[in-house]
Amino acid sequence: MSRGARRAGAGQGAAAAVQLLVSLSFLPRVVEAQVNLKRPCPFWAEDGHCSIKDCHVEPCPESKIPVGIKAGLSNKYLKVANNTKELQDCEQANKLGAINNTLSNQSKEAFIDWARYDDSQDHFCELDDERSPAAQYVDLLLNPERYTGYKGSSAWRVWNSIYEENCFKPRSVYRPLNPLAPSRGEDDGESFYTWLEGLCLEKRVFYKLISGLHASINLHLCANYLLEETWGKPSWGHNIKEFKRRFDPVETKGEGPRRLKNLYFLYLIELRALSKVAPYFERSIVDLYTGNVEDDADTKSLLLSIFQDTKSFPMHFDEKSMFAGNKKGAKSLKEEFRLHFKNISRIMDCVGCDKCRLWGKLQTQGLGTALKILFSEKEIQKLPENSPSKGFQLTRQEIVALLNAFGRLSTSIRELQNFKVLLQHSR
Repeated sequence: MSRGARRAGAGQGAAAAVQLLVSLSFLPRVVEAQVNLKRPCPFWAEDGHCSIKDCHVEPCPESKIPVGIKAGLSNKYLKVANNTKELQDCEQANKLGAINNTLSNQSKEAFIDWARYDDSQDHFCELDDERSPAAQYVDLLLNPERYTGYKGSSAWRVWNSIYEENCFKPRSVYRPLNPLAPSRGEDDGESFYTWLEGLCLEKRVFYKLISGLHASINLHLCANYLLEETWGKPSWGHNIKEFKRRFDPVETKGEGPRRLKNLYFLYLIELRALSKVAPYFERSIVDLYTGNVEDDADTKSLLLSIFQDTKSFPMHFDEKSMFAGNKKGAKSLKEEFRLHFKNISRIMDCVGCDKCRLWGKLQTQGLGTALKILFSEKEIQKLPENSPSKGFQLTRQEIVALLNAFGRLSTSIRELQNFKVLLQHSR
């Protein structure tokens, strides 16, 4: 396919994506996310947490968390995990059936490390340990993603580390409009895209995914911006000036439209993942536990109807074109791809604003889950109908991240249309 044909196809896919948002507007909102916001930054000494009041995250009260969710099982969507009596029976059976509980602490730690290693082989991101005392449940509706005032060198250090150290980019190639980079003289950033076009498909895809995620987050901040605060009452809304600063072709020297194009590309990737994972949720053994039996059935029904819509969508990304060369080389490249993305998920623990860290981790984990799905087609096709699969599983943490991350992308595209209307009226 020619480059022009590919661009035309991408344009058609973007237009169709906007149309699909109508049917996705009822996307089930899994609002209770478990997250550890106290994990230390593994790469540099932290500058200290943001002291701005809007950076604060309000955790869920213990009394508001359904018993089945707190049960300590990773597969909390399975029916056996949603029945308190069955949970107690299973725990009792495990105690009675234990062969030897006199293992040394050192042996126990070794077994845990082995299990974590095995579980992480198909993961593209670093998931929080649900067993950690620091992990807490957060109601996402009470902690909406919006502009908090967190900015400056601390915020840029995070994104700079992501782009400069994890997007397969040499130091000699400057990313466009990076305020932390030294002066580029007459270089307008085109040398960066000349370099990018010379990379293999997989590395180009990696950069576009990160750029699309960055664009999506920036759109959320522009659309939910603190406009003014009178007598302690904040007013949030669309900030056209901030939107133009980040995306206007003139103010960004042509970079803004590229960012938005990558946003649509990311949307297609996650849409493809939803389409491919549908058989996993269509099994009768899978429930989306909410703590209310009627809500369980309604939520699953809504989710399955959305999966049906994604299957009818005509323009998905074809992941089969990735990692398709020499088997040894393809395997090595896929592992490098996975580790680079996993590293980015760890960088999210370096974000100084708790609310920004919460949503950064959630959306990064959502994309990581989407990538896990895309490259697990054979395992998904082999799923048993009435029992859990050892070959492919999703934890509740991954499901929450996947659905909410796609919900954020859908919101980004909707807000992009809103900004288009606002810009027309402001002229």
